[in-house]
Amino acid sequence: MAKYLNPKADLTFKKIFGEHPHLVISLLNALLPLKEDERVESIEYWPAEKIPRRTEAEKNSIVDVCCRDNHKREFIVEMQMTWTESFKKRVLLNASKAYVAQSEVGEAYQLLQPVYALNFVNAPMNIGADGYYHHYQLVHQEKSDEVIDGLQLVFIELPKFQPHSFSEKKMQVLWLRFLTEINENTLEVPAELLENPDVSEALKIVEVAAYTPEEMRAYDKFWDAISTRKTELLDYELKLEQAKAEADEAKAEAEEAKAKLKQKDADTARKLKAIHLPAKQIAEITGLTVEQIEAL
Repeated sequence: MAKYLNPKADLTFKKIFGEHPHLVISLLNALLPLKEDERVESIEYWPAEKIPRRTEAEKNSIVDVCCRDNHKREFIVEMQMTWTESFKKRVLLNASKAYVAQSEVGEAYQLLQPVYALNFVNAPMNIGADGYYHHYQLVHQEKSDEVIDGLQLVFIELPKFQPHSFSEKKMQVLWLRFLTEINENTLEVPAELLENPDVSEALKIVEVAAYTPEEMRAYDKFWDAISTRKTELLDYELKLEQAKAEADEAKAEAEEAKAKLKQKDADTARKLKAIHLPAKQIAEITGLTVEQIEAL
C-alpha cells in the first residue's frame, strides 16, 4: 500500500506544480475564473530572480509557484499555511509588482496583460464571508459588470471546502480534494482521484517512496517551522486579547471612578444648595455647571 506526503508542503507542492507545467495548467484552469476562450494552454516558469521576496516568517509559511502563459498573462500560485490580515496586502503588492513590471520592458499600455494571484489558504481567513472561494477584482461600485481588467485575486479557504458541494467545476473539486484529503494519514485514496489522469499523476509525485532521506528531512523541517509559526501567531493573538481585556478593564475602572466623582460633586452641590449658597459659587467649588446645579 502506497504512503503519501501532504501536497501542501513546500517540497511536495513545488514538485507537483513547479516541475510539471501540464499540472499547474490543469490547476489554473480549474481554480481561476477563466472563460472557455481564456483557458491557459502553455506556461513557462518565472526565473528565480523574479520570484517575490519574502520575510523569514513568510519563508516558513508560504509556498509559491510563478509562471506566465503564451498570452503573457502572469500567474502567482501560493499556498499560505498561516493567515494574518496583512497577507491580503502582500498578495496585492506582489500582483501589482508583476503587473507594473510588464511596462518596464517597453510594453505599450494596451499590451499589458492581466495578473492572476491564486492563493490557497490553509487557515480560516475570518473575512466574514460564506463559502471557501473569494474572488477580488476592480469593479464599478454601482455597475458590477464594468470591470477594469488587470488584477485578479483569488483566495481559497481550504478548511471551508466540503467535497459534497458539486456546484463547482469537476476539476476544481478534484484538485481541492487532493489538497485537503491527501496526507500522511491517508490509508485509501478515493477512486475519483485515482481515475483522473492529472490528479493520479500528482498522487504518484507525493508517494513517500519517491523521496530521498534528505528530502524527507527537509519535509519534516518544513512542518516543524509551520508549527512554530502557528504557535507564534497564537501567542501573539493571546497577547492582543489580553492587552485588549486589560485596556477594557482600565477603561471601566476609569468610568467608574469618574461616575463616583460626579456623584460626590452632586452630593456636595446639594448640601451647599441646602444652606442657600449661590449656584455660581457652588459651580466654582464642584466644577458643575450652573444648569446642572439648578437641576439638582
